[in-house]
Amino acid sequence: MENSTRMASSKSWIREHAQKLAALFFWVVLIVVYQLYAKSNELSSWEVAQRVLNFLTDGFWGPLIYIVLYAVRPLILFPATILSLAGGFAFGPILGVIYTIIASNISSTIAFFVGHYFGEGIFKEAGSGNLIQHYARRMRENSFETVMIMRLIFLPYDAVSYLAGFLRIKYWPFILATALGSIPGTVAFIGFGASIENFDSALPKLNPVTLAGCRREHHPAHV
Repeated sequence: MENSTRMASSKSWIREHAQKLAALFFWVVLIVVYQLYAKSNELSSWEVAQRVLNFLTDGFWGPLIYIVLYAVRPLILFPATILSLAGGFAFGPILGVIYTIIASNISSTIAFFVGHYFGEGIFKEAGSGNLIQHYARRMRENSFETVMIMRLIFLPYDAVSYLAGFLRIKYWPFILATALGSIPGTVAFIGFGASIENFDSALPKLNPVTLAGCRREHHPAHV
């Protein structure tokens, strides 16, 4: 009798969360496919970015391709830092910052709502609950400050976005804190990327003038 009850409860839980399980399976498959592709072609994240640069410097479509790739990047866990460096190299310090701010906020929104979807029904909005529930509730009550601090101390970018959604932090305070708190890091990484003379080696050669913050003319990518 007890075993029958457990089996019925297990089946009920699977039916209740069938959509989430299917979505999680698809997400895991997406990550695995990308990792297998990179491994089979012996590509590091840096080498993938080198290949992408050919498309980023393709005139009118370059910025759009960059923004789209940056937006979906969290879904395959591709490092934001490397793509930001590529953006700085491809578009220069000014346009690179503008495009990356737009792209990073879109990517944060995607990661936030993915986390929000999987966290639905797990954390209650009210009630005492356990320590984790209490901590999640405190974070929701101070959404802007919580996210701003996490951005300013450079916690893993995508992890913060997924966690914020999972813990049901309010979206508008989240995205505002993300937009403001990410500016220092974005400017730094784009400036560093814009100072790279050649992106086609494991150890990039830097332009010390641009690295110091001076303007320079944008050069074509060599990949």
